[in-house]
Amino acid sequence: MSEPILVVTALDSYYEDFQALYKVSLTLNEGEVVAIIGANGAGKTTLLRSIVGLIKSKSEQVKYRGQAIGSLRADQIAATGIAMVPEGRQLFPSLTVEENLLIGGRIKRAGPWSLDAIYELFPVLSERRKQASTSLSGGQQQMVAIGRALMSNPSVILFDEISLGLAPVIIKNIYEALPGIVQDGMTAVIVEQDITKALSVSSRVYCLQEGRVSLQGNSSSVSREDISRAYFGIS
Repeated sequence: MSEPILVVTALDSYYEDFQALYKVSLTLNEGEVVAIIGANGAGKTTLLRSIVGLIKSKSEQVKYRGQAIGSLRADQIAATGIAMVPEGRQLFPSLTVEENLLIGGRIKRAGPWSLDAIYELFPVLSERRKQASTSLSGGQQQMVAIGRALMSNPSVILFDEISLGLAPVIIKNIYEALPGIVQDGMTAVIVEQDITKALSVSSRVYCLQEGRVSLQGNSSSVSREDISRAYFGIS
């Protein structure tokens, strides 16, 4: 079996004096989709932000393709091939849809994703390419955020709260696009409040509870009882 593409080992993460993660470990194998679940404040976003360098870690706590990257800057980590779709989209409001997408392409990694590929994945963005990004609906803005991350042609993409605040029909559309996103062997991590949805699209799942991994296993075999105990800390 090949080595994991990403390994997080005993990760402690802090916001100044507040410790948000405690000895969190996680592995990602190339080409798989992994879900991360947990209640609000469990540390899910902190974990993703630590992986992409927005929160500093010790170098050896995060390894990508065997290289220790925990102490690298966010732009350096992005250049290695890890991208994140942040919670709340965080688009540039003064830029058009297409300009937001082109920012993702500035990393200039080789790969299948280009403006044409993004517009094929999300045709509505092609129709609105010259509009200000903030004039779009929440779902369309999420598509821009996903497209911007894909434009960097990452090997690993992290989706933080992929469906938060979106209408069910938009969530359905975005999840229907997921197979097309990972079809070329891309590895994906999905932070998701909808546990049923998270389990349905992933091969493995991690549950965080108060900054610690409280459950990990195959998505198809973990029981609802196991998840409830891990999610709420019920013994």
